Order: sequence, then structure tokens, then C-alpha cells
Amino acid sequence: MTTAADLIRHEIRQRGPIPFVDYMGLALYAADSGYYERPGRVGREGDFFTSVSVGRLFSELVAFQIREWLCAMEKRVSRAAVPKWQLVECGANDGVLGVEVLEALQKSSGNDLRPVELVFLEPSPTRRRWQEETVSGRREGSGKALPVRWCRDWDELGTVHGVIFSNELLDAFPCHRVAWDATGRRWRETGVGLEGDRFVWTPLESPGNPEILADPHLNLPDGLLDVLPDGFATELNPAASDWWRAAANSLEEGWLLAFDYGLTREEFFMPQRADGTLRAYSKHRLKPDVLDRPGEQDLTAHVNFTAIEQAGIAAGLTTDAFDFQGRFLTRSAQKVWAAPGAVPWDASRIAQFKTLVHPEHMGRSFRVLAQRRGEGGSISVGG
Repeated sequence: MTTAADLIRHEIRQRGPIPFVDYMGLALYAADSGYYERPGRVGREGDFFTSVSVGRLFSELVAFQIREWLCAMEKRVSRAAVPKWQLVECGANDGVLGVEVLEALQKSSGNDLRPVELVFLEPSPTRRRWQEETVSGRREGSGKALPVRWCRDWDELGTVHGVIFSNELLDAFPCHRVAWDATGRRWRETGVGLEGDRFVWTPLESPGNPEILADPHLNLPDGLLDVLPDGFATELNPAASDWWRAAANSLEEGWLLAFDYGLTREEFFMPQRADGTLRAYSKHRLKPDVLDRPGEQDLTAHVNFTAIEQAGIAAGLTTDAFDFQGRFLTRSAQKVWAAPGAVPWDASRIAQFKTLVHPEHMGRSFRVLAQRRGEGGSISVGG
């Protein structure tokens, strides 16, 4: 079997040192051998947890917020024009989050919400099979199959009335890595080369994409550049911003929602981040060498939420919330607790909630960005 490492070595031997973005793309997404193309990566037996791994409470709180948004649209969007809402999950892995959100919406909707269709936006045939396995056997209360379909890309999906959402998608987009050359007073793109069969970092004589060094993320004040240490590294991810812009352009009316690791632009340049945010994980442990065992360990870099938010605004969206996951989910939970007929949570739900919102667990590690097209719904804005 050809491994991701084999494919990367072949690329380097053919082209010379390659931009890290190409290395990361092959390591994570190479057909059959990329990290995300192989099952068993998420959960207790895998390499990392997500909020979905904690239990159903995350899905239920997300569904509660989505329901509020959809109910707000019910009042102003004709059912004749839009007979059903679309719930579009992107980067769904095995599809558990989308299915649980849909089930929670169906359980709570009554007659005040028109039908909701779940759409998985999924370019990978492998991951689509995982999602089909999750969907199979699940039924509505009527016994009918869940209203689920798949699309490969935005063109196939078309326009959306509803909510487009993702959980830990943007941090998995292959990124460029750059380092500050204090002597030359310039940024240089960092690539990956070979010493024998071992992958090593190497500065590129010219960037793989000439426009990458003109990224606004690198347009720093002279005062900061004067004190920036030689070799200070950071990541650039124009692909994530392009993806967000494409999602925004598909949204006719509704919300665009993301949960992810991330920082504001200014936070990337704090002294403790001199080595950037690029990290590798295996068996729930941070690994010291991100170039070790490509295809066998997760690679991730923090999302530049400033760039993502600006991409949405440029596409005509309005920011409803940018906040830490803990505060975002707590606001939804407070509404759940105050709802008529609310049932007290059992010990399991309380434990899940603490994991999701506690600052030392997932509460501050993850941030939430919610943007909308159309009139606003009921949500508090945080920062």
C-alpha cells in the first residue's frame, strides 16, 4: 500500500522542497492513506476528542440555538417560497453531530417549524460512507427514514435557507507556514524537504504561491516587527477564508456557524506563540514533531477568526456572536433550564456540560463564530 509518507517523498524528489501546505494536504487528505481518510481517529480509542465525543448534550444545545434561529425566520419567510429549512453540516466526519441535531429539532419542533432537511456537504467518498452508516437505521417518529442527502460541493448544493454549521473543520484546512527573517526584515515561507528519508523543515527560496506573503495577516506595525524575534513562525490559511466566503455566498438567508480552535489576529503574535500554533496529536497526546509519520497523526493549526469574520462581512454577513464555547453554550443552557416543563438534568448531562464549558476543559479552548444573512434572531453577542 502506498502511504502518505511515500506520496510526500515522491513529491519532494520530483519538485524539491515543497510548501508545508502541500505536505499537510497530502498527510491529511491523500486518497486512501491520508489521516482523515481512515476511520477511528475521533473518540476515546482514537487520537483526539471533539465536543461531540463528550455526549449528546453538545448536539442538543446546538439544536436549541438553531431552533431559535429557524423560528425567527418562520415569522418572515413564506412557506410557499421556502417549504423546508436546510441544515447543512460541513466536515461532518461520521455525521453524528448533524444527525443528533436533526433528531433534537424534530423532537422539539411541534407544528411551529416547517420540515428540516439535513444536508452533508462532503467531497470525500470515504467519509460519505461513514455518514451513511450513521444515518442508516435511524428513523423519524413516523418510522420514515431521516430526511438526509449529500452534496459534493457548493455548486451542487445551491442556495441555502437555514443554517450552515461545522465543528472543528476550519482548523483542519492545510495551512502555509511562514517565519520572520529579522536580518532581511521579511517573511519567508517554510517548506519541507528530505534528509535521506526523513522530513525536515527548510526555508523556500520563493513562496509556492507568490501572493501568500502579501496576506493581510502579515501586515504588522513597524513597532512590532522591530521586536519580533528572528524565526518567529505563524500560519496563514487563505483556503479557510475562501471556504467561509463560499459558504456565505451560498447562504440566501440564515446563519453560518463554526466551533473551532482559534485566535484573533493579534493573539497569533503574542510572545508565547513564537513557534506558531501548528500541532500534531496522536492517542490524545501532543507530539513533538509535526513532520513525523505523515498520515498517522493529526495536524492542526489555530483558526484566524479575524480573517474568517472579515471574509463573512465582505460577503454581506452580519456577526451575531464571536465568543468562547463555554459562554455560548451556557447561554443556550440557561434558556433550556428556563423553558416551560424543563426537566432537571441527570448526573450524566451535568458532567457533559462541565466538560463542554469549563475553562480548563473545552470552554475556552474552542471559540464560536455565528454570522447571519437577513434579520437577526435572539442571541447575545460576546467577545
